Amino acid sequence: MINEEKGGILIVSGPSGCGKSTLLKEVYKNVDNYYFSISTTTRNIRKNESHGVDYFYISKKEFKEDIKNGHFLEWAKVHDNYYGTSLKPIMKALKKGKLVIFDIDVQGHEIVRKKLNHLVSSVFITTPTLTQLESRLKNRNTDTNEVINGRLENAQYEIKYFQKYDYIIINDDFKLASSTLLNIAQIARNKSTLYDKEDMLNKWSK
Repeated sequence: MINEEKGGILIVSGPSGCGKSTLLKEVYKNVDNYYFSISTTTRNIRKNESHGVDYFYISKKEFKEDIKNGHFLEWAKVHDNYYGTSLKPIMKALKKGKLVIFDIDVQGHEIVRKKLNHLVSSVFITTPTLTQLESRLKNRNTDTNEVINGRLENAQYEIKYFQKYDYIIINDDFKLASSTLLNIAQIARNKSTLYDKEDMLNKWSK
């Protein structure tokens, strides 16, 4: 069928404090067939963590084998443990017609674009100004001044890359911002590049 639902990728990026996690909760409540990309690690599972929820926990042997076979979008070794984004659950979700959602930074966006560009719709979320971002971070009352300053410095770096994204959302009005993100999520699986041209034409001609 031509109108069958295709799997697609939605990448959401933005500085800490811009409200993207809260906005994504609205997407999760209103989009049924989605998969949130979870990282894979070789570190031991901690108390109150769950396999397939916090991380996919695998052995170093399996992780190294997957590196060798090109099964990672990206990976890194940190403190003698490996962390990475496995392609296996992503490809499985895409084959099921799911919307795969990534909450990643601008470097992660670039990596996914290089490998899976035809599947990607991307959104950069930000506050109207740097001053408002600083105010939100301070009002959360969860970080030290040193951490906040680091987040603000990183935000000034990331904002320079907003034009590499398909869409930008200025999160000044939560209702409007959440509605906009939901609309983007809902149309992400209607991109023409998700369809094989020859297959589409053959089905249409019948």
